[in-house]
Amino acid sequence: MHKKLLAWYETYGRHSLPWRNTSELYHVYLSEIMLQQTQVNRVKEEYFPQFLEQFPSLQDLANAPLDAVLSAWSGLGYYSRARNLHATAKLAPNGLPQTPQELMKLPGIGRYTASAVCCFGLEANIPVVDTNIARVLKRYFALLSPKEATLWEYASEFVNAKEPRAHNLALMDLGSMVCLAKNPKCHECPLANSCLGKNEPELYTQRKKTKYESLDLFYGVCIQDEHIALRISKEKMYKDMLVLPAVDPIEENFIGEFKHAYTKYRIRVRLYRVEEIEQSMQWFPLSEIHNAPISSLTKKALNLL
Repeated sequence: MHKKLLAWYETYGRHSLPWRNTSELYHVYLSEIMLQQTQVNRVKEEYFPQFLEQFPSLQDLANAPLDAVLSAWSGLGYYSRARNLHATAKLAPNGLPQTPQELMKLPGIGRYTASAVCCFGLEANIPVVDTNIARVLKRYFALLSPKEATLWEYASEFVNAKEPRAHNLALMDLGSMVCLAKNPKCHECPLANSCLGKNEPELYTQRKKTKYESLDLFYGVCIQDEHIALRISKEKMYKDMLVLPAVDPIEENFIGEFKHAYTKYRIRVRLYRVEEIEQSMQWFPLSEIHNAPISSLTKKALNLL
C-alpha cells in the first residue's frame, strides 16, 4: 500500500506548492497557519508570497508592529492566527524548535501543526492528521466515529518510516482530491483494493451539521475631509483590528446593508451615516485605508460605500 500510495503521489500530487519545495522551517510553519480555514489557491497565489515579501524571516516578523502583521493578514480571517504568529516570532526570533513537544508550547500551535512542521520541514518520522487525512483513515480502516487519539494511533501505525514526508503529503492530497467528503472518487484511489470502508464511504464521515447563529450589526460611517473614523476592536471578533463604530440605528440615515459570515455567525450589517462621533476614534485617509489593519467585514463596508 505504501508503494501504491507514493506512486500515485508522484504522478498526481500537488508538487508545485511553494511550501513543499523548501526546507525553510519558517515557510513551512507559515503555510500551515495560513492554510487553516483558507483555500490552498488563495494562500499560494496571494497571501503566502506577499507575507514573505513583507516578513522574510521570523526575526523580521518579530521586529514588526502587530498592526503591520494584522494589515498583511487582512482578508484571511481568523485574525487570532496572525496574533499567534506574531507572538511565536517574538518568542523564537532566531528559529523554531525542532520537536513537536517544544513547538506545542508556542502560541496557536497544536498537535497537527507541530507534527506537520516537523514532518514536512524536517522529514521527521511521525504521523500527521488533518481533516483530509482523517477522512482517508476513517474509510480505509472502517473507523466509525473514532476518537482523535485513535486516529493518531492508526496514522502512526500506517506511516511509511522510509518516506514519512511523502507519505503524509500523499494522504493529504488523496483526501483533498480523491477521497472527498461527498462523492468520493473510489475508482481513482490507489488504496481502493484494501479499503475496508469503500462500499459505504459516507458512513465513516458523518458529521454533525453546524448550527449557525444570526446576528445584526449596526455601524456608523463618519467621513470628514476625506478621512474616515475607525476604532480598534476590543471584542473577540476582529480583536485589535480597525472597525467602524457601533451606533444606534436611525433609519433616515441608512446607507445600505450587506451579509457577512464569521465562524458560526451569519451576520447582517447595516450602515448609517453619522455627522459626529463621541467615541475615541482614529481617522484614516480614505485613499490609504486598504493598507490599514482592517477586517474583511470593514473592507466589505468600504466597498459598499
